Amino acid sequence: MNETSASTQPGQDQPDLMPSVQEDSAPALAPVPSPAPDAAPVVEFRNVSIAFDGPPVLTDVSFTVRPGETRILLGPAGVGKSVLLKLTNGLLRPDRGSIRLFGEEITTLPEEQLFALRARTGMVFQEGALFDSLSVRDNVAFQLIQERVPDDEIDRRVRDALRFVELEETFDLFPASLSGGMRRRVAIARAIIRQPELLLYDSPTGGLDPVTSTTIIELIVKERDAYHIPSLLVTHRLQDAFILSNHRFDPEAGRMALLPRGETDPHTTFLMLEEGRLIFDGSLHELITSHDPFVREFLE
Repeated sequence: MNETSASTQPGQDQPDLMPSVQEDSAPALAPVPSPAPDAAPVVEFRNVSIAFDGPPVLTDVSFTVRPGETRILLGPAGVGKSVLLKLTNGLLRPDRGSIRLFGEEITTLPEEQLFALRARTGMVFQEGALFDSLSVRDNVAFQLIQERVPDDEIDRRVRDALRFVELEETFDLFPASLSGGMRRRVAIARAIIRQPELLLYDSPTGGLDPVTSTTIIELIVKERDAYHIPSLLVTHRLQDAFILSNHRFDPEAGRMALLPRGETDPHTTFLMLEEGRLIFDGSLHELITSHDPFVREFLE
């Protein structure tokens, strides 16, 4: 991939950010139409609180993720962003409040039923979380192997997913031979291979240099605009958030393009946590014009 860094302030013109995408690349997922604006939320938090033998980690948090929507969860380290993701797919249960996933209340759902719902989501963990003892093929196919999908179908689906992240040549390699950025792209391939109905990204660019971070965000823009999978993305990097908000994927050019000055993606919106409380829920314009002291300090 050809990688270049860029300034990412909202509304600024930016240089070439994206590696080209091979036009004959087969998609990893089947294209879907844009969701209806009145569709029910995919995720819904209502007054959710949780603590771990100490001060509250999250307090009275409420928000939704609707079909086709990308929600960017901002905040400094230690404010509960990763905990919120684990609550979203039932890896943790709240002390109080309601969480609905795909319309089902999950706070009291038995584990076997939770597993079925969790299988409908894809998650990109911090640092990628690949299994070092498994090949790239087996890492990407891990869930398919557990489900005893035939090997020839696994190979086809893995190659499609790797082609989407432009890493088909790594099929037989092991994670130790990959760069940090390549490992993160393999993790995205693993997350999308089962055609999820929700994607969760836990700091997908954490620990990466700015240039490599841009290639990861580019893939998320590509997934968002091509497949409209609702997403909840945790980050503390404003650069990533701004790129997601003011760029679109151009399928004819096979690359990311800056939206016209003043425009942002209408389906990409922001949440911000401060000390476990949700203090912001809105658009990029509302974020950068907020008078909240914590928001201003975070942006500056």
